[in-house]
Amino acid sequence: MNELILVVDDEPKIVRLAKDYLAQSGFRVLPASDGPSALAAARQEKPDLIVLDLNLPGMDGLDVCRALRRESSVPIIMLTARVEETDRLIGLELGADDYIVKPFSPRELVARVRAVLRRTQGDVQTAGLIHAGDLAIDLNGHRAHLHSEVLKLTRIEFSLLAVLAQHPGQTFSRAQLIDRLHGVAEGSFDRSIDAHIKNLRRKIEEDPADPRYVLTVYGIGYQFTDKGGG
Repeated sequence: MNELILVVDDEPKIVRLAKDYLAQSGFRVLPASDGPSALAAARQEKPDLIVLDLNLPGMDGLDVCRALRRESSVPIIMLTARVEETDRLIGLELGADDYIVKPFSPRELVARVRAVLRRTQGDVQTAGLIHAGDLAIDLNGHRAHLHSEVLKLTRIEFSLLAVLAQHPGQTFSRAQLIDRLHGVAEGSFDRSIDAHIKNLRRKIEEDPADPRYVLTVYGIGYQFTDKGGG
């Protein structure tokens, strides 16, 4: 194992607790206590996953997430004391992979870290290359190309695309997608899938409001197709 986890929180007690439990589970842990130092550590140390508090001094956690997503697909688990669903959705729309609401069990944190790492380190099992219009999905390489250019997808966005694209024309409910992603069922919720689909469409669709590849089947869920034909 020995993956490096960057834990970002301005409360030393939380960082200490997270570090102790993660270290006991075989992870290396790098602490940070504010937004700018978190961003610098992420860029320099290239952690395998980031546990990121939203309320940070110097630079808000959402701004850190936004900055990281411009340059990296590193998995991010948000820590938040904000219980409103809209706050969680903002983080997910910025590209976070999961969230944990404070106060949390350190054992739950370890379980979430393991689950996200499993999901992001290649849970897509089926080999092959899928072509649809100008979109190419390399299931082995865990990459997608549009007009021959590599798309900067987060791992959860790629996993969603891969699940849908391997079953063209089949409609998946949000619950089925959560299950297929091996997501943390506990804490995952329907609108989190909507947020990730919204992000995915921004990257693969010429017009996200009138998608060609990832379609909404109202009242049911989502399906993959090539509406443009071919």
